[in-house]
Amino acid sequence: MTERSYTYYNLGVAIAGFLTRGGEILCRTRDLETMEWGPYAPFAPQRESFQYPDRIAAWEFLSAAARGERPFDPADYAEVDSPYTAGSGARLWARRLGVHPVDYVLCEGRAVAAIGVLQKRIDVLVEDGFEGVTPLRDHRDPLLSQPVWGKRCLGTFDVPMRDGVALSTAVYLPQNGPAPQTRFPVVLIRTCYGKPREIIMHPFIHYGYALVIQDTRGREESGGEWSPIVNEMDDGKDTLDWIAAQDWCDGSIGMIGASYLAIVQWNAAASGHPNLKAMISQVTGGTPTYEFPHRNGILCSGTLAWLFSMSGRRMEQAQMDRDDWADVVKLLPIREIPQRALGKEIPCWQEWMDHESMDDYWERSNWERFADRINVPTLYVSGWFDDVGTGTSQAWRMNRRMGRPDQRMILGAWRHQFNVSRDIHGIDYGVRAVRYDLFYQYIRWFDRFLKGVENGARQDPRVEYYVIGSNRWAQSCDWPPKESALVPYYLSGGGSANTRLGDGVLRDAPPAAEEPADHYLFDPNDPAPHLIDMSENECMVPENYREMELRPDVLVYTSAPLEKDLTVAGELSFVLYAATDRSDTDWVARLTEVDGEGNSLRLSDGVLRARYRESLKEPKLLTPGEVVRYEIPMSWVANTFRAGHRIRVEVTSGAENSIFPNHNTGKPIADDTEMLVASQTVFHDAARCSHILLPVIPGEN
Repeated sequence: MTERSYTYYNLGVAIAGFLTRGGEILCRTRDLETMEWGPYAPFAPQRESFQYPDRIAAWEFLSAAARGERPFDPADYAEVDSPYTAGSGARLWARRLGVHPVDYVLCEGRAVAAIGVLQKRIDVLVEDGFEGVTPLRDHRDPLLSQPVWGKRCLGTFDVPMRDGVALSTAVYLPQNGPAPQTRFPVVLIRTCYGKPREIIMHPFIHYGYALVIQDTRGREESGGEWSPIVNEMDDGKDTLDWIAAQDWCDGSIGMIGASYLAIVQWNAAASGHPNLKAMISQVTGGTPTYEFPHRNGILCSGTLAWLFSMSGRRMEQAQMDRDDWADVVKLLPIREIPQRALGKEIPCWQEWMDHESMDDYWERSNWERFADRINVPTLYVSGWFDDVGTGTSQAWRMNRRMGRPDQRMILGAWRHQFNVSRDIHGIDYGVRAVRYDLFYQYIRWFDRFLKGVENGARQDPRVEYYVIGSNRWAQSCDWPPKESALVPYYLSGGGSANTRLGDGVLRDAPPAAEEPADHYLFDPNDPAPHLIDMSENECMVPENYREMELRPDVLVYTSAPLEKDLTVAGELSFVLYAATDRSDTDWVARLTEVDGEGNSLRLSDGVLRARYRESLKEPKLLTPGEVVRYEIPMSWVANTFRAGHRIRVEVTSGAENSIFPNHNTGKPIADDTEMLVASQTVFHDAARCSHILLPVIPGEN
């Protein structure tokens, strides 16, 4: 029987080799400190010899390949036109649904490669000689750093901050490289989740980068008290100072990380530190009160699951997984929620309760106020269903406003856990929704701005974004795309827009005359839901709102079926003319696409607490009964509304599970136990024409 050899790659780094001979599978592993190969031996499928986890299930793949069988069920896969296989005779088979898919490349009906897709990494197991039909082809770029370095741990150091608190910091250096070298560009990761979790970023070392991983203040092995975000500006600068002073640092430092690990990057950048020369900001949160832990001034109840899991020095996932979140978010006063639901206080929660508006406490981590100092080449990664996506949007707008060069962005049909699946909760976004090349883009970015390699990164498309509906990637020289134009769609109806069975209409022309207003009652004891599972810790997933639209406290405005496709891409906003009989209340706007079966799939939404309609720093209560014009920013999206589908806008005042409801009393929410029903009125006449602004791409419709 034919003997075949295979190599297992983790982010382009060869970590294991295999031989299939008859019914036997032999394996050899690589010492990643010396980069030397060990001898072949019978492969034990326990995979204990892999220094990085085996995400492909090599045993199953190799066993099927040795038998000449496909290692997958074709019913779960789609055959895809891939740039890697074009003209080769090979074909890519992509798994359509499910998290962390494993895809396969077939040549003449035989499986020659498996590709494992994860958020921060791509694994490839390939028959030797077929690397060019897989994502490994990207790594053949002659201008890309090659993974030829071994790695060594220099040690774990207690790095002192300006107030004497020491932060636990692990340092890894390249070794055994192609040329003598003692100073390296540095990749810095500051994490609140524990240094060991960042082993998936160790491949940077093999590409010739020193890697520094630090526990943030109050987390894991670091000293101090955990108070999310408020200390990260000073601690970030002090950490950069320490790294720049080390004799193994060549003076160039880059940062990478997702979510909280991206927030700390922007706080570090606010110092204007001269050695911070590149960032890769993945699904970053924004500034406090605007985005995290609030959203446009409203404290996010969806944050509780994360906060509970972070209530000790180490993250405890089990604290996030509960079946009683619906009861927890209703506990009053909300100041006491941790004590009553978790059995202990969370100190930072008490701090949040004492600082409802943007004040000096939150200003400590308001990196946008230092926009004049922030000038770092940045690669942004986010998605339409990232629950902190407005943070990426905020950072991009800031640097765009400041005219900063070398800003690039990739936006996918992704949730906060980005690039992990081609569907979200069963909603299929097409086989192209997952990208294989993200780590290649990261190395390319750092090579350009930390190593000074003239590799063309500055000439890459400034923005790449995924268009839902048509399920394709598009490019633009800016964001929002310069070719997009804001087009208003107006609310209309006969005064009975309550529920999707009402008379609410969405039109492309403003009302020509008087129209009766719409009314509903908002009861904060029973707010309209925002459809999420809080235990999932994903607060902006797409869901079908068809049944929720039968509630009488939800106004629904729906367009006629579209005669042709309509593509939108950019930033959305909603202009609302409304009145309430209370001194404060909330407004929620949601955009959905209604298909031929009547399913109403969420695309975007926005929330606003009325007291913050003019400023997050200086709340201003309402005069009951007064008609007020509100501008509600909405989450971004790129979507092709298909011909025959309809555009729908919902207006309500609650988003239970996502935000704590407004009590409608005008009092600070932390200790308020009174709840008042608010009578809400939404206007859509000629003088007060409420409307949504959609960024339409004219040439694509």
